[in-house]
Amino acid sequence: MSKSLVEMTAEIVQSQIGTKEMSSDEIKGALNETFQTLKCLQDAEAAGQPLELSGTEQQTMAPERSIQKNKVICLECGQSFKMLSPKHLSSHGLTPREYRQKYGFSMRQPLCAKALSEKRSRSGKKRGLPENLKKAIAARTKKKK
Repeated sequence: MSKSLVEMTAEIVQSQIGTKEMSSDEIKGALNETFQTLKCLQDAEAAGQPLELSGTEQQTMAPERSIQKNKVICLECGQSFKMLSPKHLSSHGLTPREYRQKYGFSMRQPLCAKALSEKRSRSGKKRGLPENLKKAIAARTKKKK
């Protein structure tokens, strides 16, 4: 006997919970999204339409909304992280540069949560990074002349 959508959803989300900590709201959201995705796939299969697994998350998530305050959502697989590492992107056959181009991000856009980016910025300013950067740029332009 085949499993119901609810059983499959529970198994999928349960395996996600086993690999990373999730709040109760995140679990509820994951259950809902997983169930809806499975239902869409089941309906498409019943109608004889081609199945598109990789496009499912892309249709529901706009690229500009994937970078949030405390997480960034991979537009390829839908997983959420504090930072999209080159190692994770390589599992999709992409470099950070190719990922940015594919989804229309600026090349200067950090692929990390906004809170993490702000924390790094404050830390750099605290250490005097902007002044040191200005000195390095000035030294580099003197060498070119």
